[in-house]
Amino acid sequence: MSTRFTRRHATALALTAVTVAALQGVASPIAGASQPSPSDAAPVSAVGQVEDQTARAVAASLGDQRWRAQIRSAALASDQVDLSALTGRATAKAGQALKSTVAKGDQRIAAAKGLGADTGSLLRLRLAADPMRGALTAGTVPLVAAAGTDDNAETITAYDSRGRAHTLDARTTPDRPVYVVDIDVTKAMAAGLGVVDKELAKHGLSSAEVTEASKATAETTEGSRNRAAAAGFWTSRVDAVHLSNDEEPWISGDAEIFSIVSGFGFDGKVRVDTVTMPYLDNDGTTYYPNQILVNWSSYKYNLADVVMMEDDGDTNYQALAKAIADILLTITDQGAYIPLVNAILDAIPTSWWTNDPDYVDSWYTLGQNSSGRLNGARGNGWMTISPYFVEQF
Repeated sequence: MSTRFTRRHATALALTAVTVAALQGVASPIAGASQPSPSDAAPVSAVGQVEDQTARAVAASLGDQRWRAQIRSAALASDQVDLSALTGRATAKAGQALKSTVAKGDQRIAAAKGLGADTGSLLRLRLAADPMRGALTAGTVPLVAAAGTDDNAETITAYDSRGRAHTLDARTTPDRPVYVVDIDVTKAMAAGLGVVDKELAKHGLSSAEVTEASKATAETTEGSRNRAAAAGFWTSRVDAVHLSNDEEPWISGDAEIFSIVSGFGFDGKVRVDTVTMPYLDNDGTTYYPNQILVNWSSYKYNLADVVMMEDDGDTNYQALAKAIADILLTITDQGAYIPLVNAILDAIPTSWWTNDPDYVDSWYTLGQNSSGRLNGARGNGWMTISPYFVEQF
């Protein structure tokens, strides 16, 4: 789950078109744990509701010793267990009974995220922290919690096999093992950005879909430039990237980062590219991806903007694409470069914003010759970039 970077309030590019509901508490806790009251429960999104309901169902299923052993083996063998696949090969009755709950949960998550029905399984289960492996191996029955998206939460609700809720400190890793019900954000983000690219291309906003008008304009006004670049094209490459450190709950998983790169095409329309950054798992770590960020052959001006986002799991990509397209279609080339970061951040109606996907940082007026370390406008990260020429074969 991606919950790695400091949250911004309503100016974060975060949305969901679904109704949020309060997290419900159940039963009484074990000794030493406090029972959360409904009035204290934080609101959760549609994805969060599915995760919580699935967590309760998984916890209840652990009363079946044979099924509990199957889950334990899978959780110890993999960092992330596909719940659909696991229940699909279950031999114990509890696992077989869980299969329908998981299947319906996958469908609800796909719908909430604006993904197609063919996206496949998304619900995952993982052990919350490596130090818990010893107790799990020894046979301690784990609690089960939903990953959630609120980094500011002080407590985490986990469930046991008898249906009781336990309140855990979000900043202190418990001794008892905890399974976390999460979603495969990497898979969802890949599918979701495909939805975004398709929607933007439909409106002529994707540089991957150069319109005939754009081609014609490029040939007449930028003919010499195109001929000079016939053997390839210039790009900006990310040589190193680092995002700032902050304290995170032990239940959090790896971040899922993507960037929205924008500029003006030759036809006067905004051009947008989405760039996935799957290696950016943790804050406080410097990565050296040598990844192409900007393809300058798509842009009229020698300037582009970058908005870096984190998917917290709740992102409705269909709504995200529509919101971006609606605002960017109103911006036209006025003969001079116009920064697009604020337009993208302001694209989402305030009424839609929740904790998902987070605004990480942004870089204004990146040029083809920009190089060296560039700090983000928000001060939450930096990138070292360099010009890179991609030659044709």
